[in-house]
Amino acid sequence: MTESWPMGAPGVLRLPSGRLVRGRALRRPLPEGPAPTFAVHLLGHQPPVTSWPSVWLRWPDFRLPSDRAEARTVLVDAWRRAPDERLEFACNGGRGRTGTALACLAVLDGVPPAEAVAYVRRHYEAHAVETPWQRRYVRTFTPA
Repeated sequence: MTESWPMGAPGVLRLPSGRLVRGRALRRPLPEGPAPTFAVHLLGHQPPVTSWPSVWLRWPDFRLPSDRAEARTVLVDAWRRAPDERLEFACNGGRGRTGTALACLAVLDGVPPAEAVAYVRRHYEAHAVETPWQRRYVRTFTPA
């Protein structure tokens, strides 16, 4: 088992179950502290090379995942990894796509879909989940 993210570190979101995940903007420097042990890159183009394992979920800026079935698989896998790994979600700005993915993780963690965007905005970033279709995606995301 890997040591988790430090509470209060930049971008760290605590889910109701206690799982800690980090969201961040790829256009900013890597935060100080431990590196992720696994990352999910939410980008419309090939992500940068990292020294840790990662997966690329094709997700154009201000839009939704290109393949929603693949997105569900990646999000469920990430949620399952979160208790034992330093899991990071990252897009260019760290708000829209990252916030949407984190809100979906919150749904998987038991937050009602209608409350997940507010949860992420309260505990991660006030401007997370930027577009109406991203908010609708979260509201219709189901844990099963």
